[in-house]
Amino acid sequence: MGVKKVKTSSSRSKTLDPKKSIRRARVVKTKGPKWSIMIAGNKYAWSTKMDKIKIIRQGLPYESIEIISLKSNLPIKQILRLVGIPQTTYNKKKKEHDSLSSRDSEIIITLIELLDFGLEVFNNESEKFQRWLKKPNISIGGVSPESLFDSLTGILEVRNCLNRLEYGNLA
Repeated sequence: MGVKKVKTSSSRSKTLDPKKSIRRARVVKTKGPKWSIMIAGNKYAWSTKMDKIKIIRQGLPYESIEIISLKSNLPIKQILRLVGIPQTTYNKKKKEHDSLSSRDSEIIITLIELLDFGLEVFNNESEKFQRWLKKPNISIGGVSPESLFDSLTGILEVRNCLNRLEYGNLA
């Protein structure tokens, strides 16, 4: 790879050095994970979609449901209902240190991202964010954001709502 000369609109030559771009990309890449979660002494971290897919395929431990319960301020029973896991299965699999299915792991990881983003939008004011999750919201059909946590589409719709809120649109 060498240095290339590129003509700009003002007909001046400008040198393009790909090494600069590569250095910039390395700096961005070495910043560290964007999201992480500590479960049962193990750290799960991801910053790219490929990292996320790897964790999803591996499966998160059943203890991750407790983490979501704490972050969302929802009872474990409600999280289990949203994910579709019976309480007895949860108790047994947690005791056996088993992993969630790929589908359930994906929902948990997406919820982690959503809850972290929500706290960021609400300037880390947890109580305000928790109230917002529980209140019916006109921009998502008059239902509470937390009621949409049972599907990826619902979680992404809540994420879109938070995006609108962050930029001052109706949310």
